[in-house]
Amino acid sequence: MAAIVKLGRRDFLKAGALLGGGLVLGVYLPSGGARGAEEAAKAAPPDPNAWTRIGADDFVTVVVHHSEMGQGVCTSLPMLVAEELEVEWSRVRFEAAPVAAVYNHFWWGMQGTGGSTSIPSSWEPLRRVGAAARTMLVSAAAAQWGVPAAECRAEGGRVRHPASGREARYGALAEEASRLPVPADVALKDPKDFRLIGKPLPRLDTPAKVGGTAVFGIDAVQPGMLTAVVVRPPTFGGKVRSLEAEGARAIPGVRLVAPVPSGVAVVAEGFHAALAGRDALRVEWEPGPEAELSSEGLRQRYAGLARAPGAVSRKSGEPAEALARGAVKLEAEYEVPFLAHATMEPLNCAVDLRADRCEIWTGTQFQTADRNAAAAAAGLPPESVRLHTLLLGGGFGRRANPASDFVVEAVHVAKAAQAPVKVVWTREDDTRGGYFRPFWYDRLSAALDAEGRPVAWHHRIVGQSILAGTPFEAHMVKGGVDETSVEGAADLPYAIPNVLVELHSPRLPVPVLWWRSVGHSHTAFVVECFLDELAAAAGKDPYEFRRALLADHPRHRGVLELAAERAGWGAPPAPGRSRGIAVHKSFGSYVAQVAEVSVDGQGRIRVHRVVCAVDCGHVVNPDTVAAQMEGGIVFGLSAALHGEITFDQGRVRQANFDDYPLVRFSGSPDVEVHLVPSREPPSGVGEPGVPPIAPAVANAVFAATGKRLRRLPLTPQRVREAQPG
Repeated sequence: MAAIVKLGRRDFLKAGALLGGGLVLGVYLPSGGARGAEEAAKAAPPDPNAWTRIGADDFVTVVVHHSEMGQGVCTSLPMLVAEELEVEWSRVRFEAAPVAAVYNHFWWGMQGTGGSTSIPSSWEPLRRVGAAARTMLVSAAAAQWGVPAAECRAEGGRVRHPASGREARYGALAEEASRLPVPADVALKDPKDFRLIGKPLPRLDTPAKVGGTAVFGIDAVQPGMLTAVVVRPPTFGGKVRSLEAEGARAIPGVRLVAPVPSGVAVVAEGFHAALAGRDALRVEWEPGPEAELSSEGLRQRYAGLARAPGAVSRKSGEPAEALARGAVKLEAEYEVPFLAHATMEPLNCAVDLRADRCEIWTGTQFQTADRNAAAAAAGLPPESVRLHTLLLGGGFGRRANPASDFVVEAVHVAKAAQAPVKVVWTREDDTRGGYFRPFWYDRLSAALDAEGRPVAWHHRIVGQSILAGTPFEAHMVKGGVDETSVEGAADLPYAIPNVLVELHSPRLPVPVLWWRSVGHSHTAFVVECFLDELAAAAGKDPYEFRRALLADHPRHRGVLELAAERAGWGAPPAPGRSRGIAVHKSFGSYVAQVAEVSVDGQGRIRVHRVVCAVDCGHVVNPDTVAAQMEGGIVFGLSAALHGEITFDQGRVRQANFDDYPLVRFSGSPDVEVHLVPSREPPSGVGEPGVPPIAPAVANAVFAATGKRLRRLPLTPQRVREAQPG
């Protein structure tokens, strides 16, 4: 058990200055390394001074150990502490945690944000933090008054003794409380007594973002800081053959042109000078071994692999025999393209590297890994590197890179510059030289019996492993199967007695990374569209077909029924519109969506309305859940209608939002989100809104046109060229 952190007068004054005045009561939870929710719940009781500070002004500051990238952790996580601590929401603040073992992810054993795990992993531990702090405050008050603690109660930021009428503010008790031993155990509130959890509380980060005072990574500025851009190889694996830098050095403001491991850096007194300097460079490149890489070549290679047996991820029953005996047989091939993350805030990282220390300012999802990688690049011990986590203008997985590419590159540039420097990626830099969601090619076959019931399902998947070559490979790749490649396919929930799921993971030079909802982003499209094909072949309504096959999965069925009911499934849609439906479980949450679309004579798809039902267990902040579903739907719709990264002669064809567009306001559908009441533990909401939208839209297009679209994105050309399904 960690000890209480007792502050001396000097420490107190420093902390007071930092926090805006007041005493400090913190709660310190032992990190304990990677562990699951159950282990976290059984861990030693929370202990003061890392998580919560109570000032003399009675404001409570909760330290948030996950990155805020729009998903609302700066509100939802403090809600967990505040609920048990019994404070008014108007008295709660937050601050970002530094990189330290105490702030490790409760499940991962390192500090980071991803996998829609912030709330599920923190649900018990942070409530225990609040409960421990409350218990210590009550004990402090009872000791002052000479009464049993059991006669006191905490409410509204005060401790009260009803029998004597005494009461004391938390701010007046915090110093005394910090000297008390941490309780050996704490009792958490019964959910029926929650005052904050479950309420749509206003976000704590909104005022700063609306007022323009919020600090994102791109805003980082330090005295004497220079700005750098890097020109990187145009092909994967390319190297500098020759460099002429005189033109760049002649640009006013350019301070330095220097080769770095990732390319050539131009360091200047400002971004525009750096960019002009980069434009003036003359670089000749060795193209590397993949100079002929093309999307069409990859497509043919993947199609060939899809016809050969792969590593078995799931086998139940006798799928080959059942396929042979089926009354009706179906086969189909699906394609899902490479995708860019396309964060609204371009990548950036600021570094001040000195002989004995290094400071970093950036928006990142992988603090521990980035700090350690930066230390290795700088030749310093990790404890000499201080990383400041700033707000992220979008992550979607791009800023959770096991290679820490943009952080390591910035350290190398700072080392060359011998000065504080901020490396800025243009959007073109990241679109062409970044990391991508893998390209997937899926081959499926299935059989129905004479009554139209599915009796066999065979799904063969081809796509790069995200985990290969990373520290996660040893734990998450088993028997040649990367579990993130088959998630959403290997756990097919439908009542089909004979199932086979196989995987090919070809090695390619294209750098790949998780992209919001990871494997589910492709498997939901393939599974839910092919199931729709089975329903059509059986002559059954696609909603009723799914519902019958989900009898043993009540939470799938619950969201399916709720979405269908609220969408008016069964009643005719507005003239000219058609509906499609899809349901998918990811990151522990169940989501069903009904998309209402129209298709014009040119094949252009317009999504008018999306009805979304979600079961994510106990809801902490319903506004946050709704926002995550809405954002996930628009994010997924952008990919479904527009997203595609292609290669030609080893180069990425796309560059910016003009040729890699997102859904704009004018193209955004009306979205309705409906929550299933639940007392189950909370599950993820950051990603589960994404997977169902592409199949829901594709299935709606089939309802409108009779054409099956088996390749994303759903472009007007593909709609026009598709044959009736």
